[in-house]
Amino acid sequence: MKYFIVAGERSGDLHASNLIKSLKNKDSEAEFCFWGGDAMEEASGAKPKVHYRDLAYMGYYEVIKNLRTILGLVKRCKEDVKNYQPDVLILIDYPSFNLKIAEFAKSLGIKVFYYISPKVWVWKEKRVIKIKKWVDQMFVIFPFEVDFYKKHQYDVHYIGNPLLDEISAFTKNENFVSDNHLSNKPIIGVLPGSRAQEVSNCLNEMLKIVKHYPNHQFVIAGINTLSKEFYEPFVNQENVSVVYEQTYDVLSHSETALVASGTATLETALFDVPQIVCYRLNPISAFIMRTFIKVKYVSLVNLIGNREIVKELLQNDFTAQNVKENLDKLLFDKKALQHVKDGYHEVQSKMGKVGASDKTADLMVNFLKK
Repeated sequence: MKYFIVAGERSGDLHASNLIKSLKNKDSEAEFCFWGGDAMEEASGAKPKVHYRDLAYMGYYEVIKNLRTILGLVKRCKEDVKNYQPDVLILIDYPSFNLKIAEFAKSLGIKVFYYISPKVWVWKEKRVIKIKKWVDQMFVIFPFEVDFYKKHQYDVHYIGNPLLDEISAFTKNENFVSDNHLSNKPIIGVLPGSRAQEVSNCLNEMLKIVKHYPNHQFVIAGINTLSKEFYEPFVNQENVSVVYEQTYDVLSHSETALVASGTATLETALFDVPQIVCYRLNPISAFIMRTFIKVKYVSLVNLIGNREIVKELLQNDFTAQNVKENLDKLLFDKKALQHVKDGYHEVQSKMGKVGASDKTADLMVNFLKK
């Protein structure tokens, strides 16, 4: 089979790479064309047509500002799909872009599979109408998504969460501290995101509290798609370091963590590291999102638990003073710490078992054979 895959961000690249590995095991003659990143390249042996870093626009204001570029990318992706003529188009989250490609592929008679549903249960619920029209099979990674889609008379496949596969395959580097020339002080992990815009927004505020914790060190989980020069301004103070492409080792060695909202909040919970969720959007984008958003929480931990397990500091609440106040609770208040730990165990019990990528590949290949 010929598979065309679109992943528009770092977490999608990771999940897509594991799916590619599983598809190759099920379909020995599989061929891949994709928009994605380095992990997909390593798994498939092919180069991305476009790297996800060129798709990293977030928030209404930023999208409007870069609309011409984005529309050009949509057109280019459609041309790539048409030229490749895949047996199936596989879309990974990233709905604003991917649903346009789904509609186009469907018009060409190409099967469309969606792996990792857009978060239509958070906002833009009307997108379900488009999904039902253009997506042949939907594969979801949270159990509550099954009930959400059932409410809309749309059957989906719950395949477990691929993060469990990633974490179960991870081996802790016992020499992490010495390998990265870190001190022996307890580590506060800092996971500021993967896009330049969100990383800057988060780190500028997160690191204002460093001076209050001389007996700890702050270790930033850096990524290679952002240059060392980019991180340089943030590590020019004592007790702050950056390590690259070692997020799981940062988490496995951290006492607590400051985490930008997103997949990393769930990863942090699965590593059982107490965290504070911090995030700030452009004020215009934030105002528009507040108008439409339909859920109480933004972190996956709280959404799965359906209650406040971890503290979320968003927009105006995301201040150095609030970060310090809540970090002190995690470090020095046993009752607050136990509240988080109990919530994590509840979330972990809801997550299911490993094997999401293999299960998804099995279903996909069987559907294509039919």
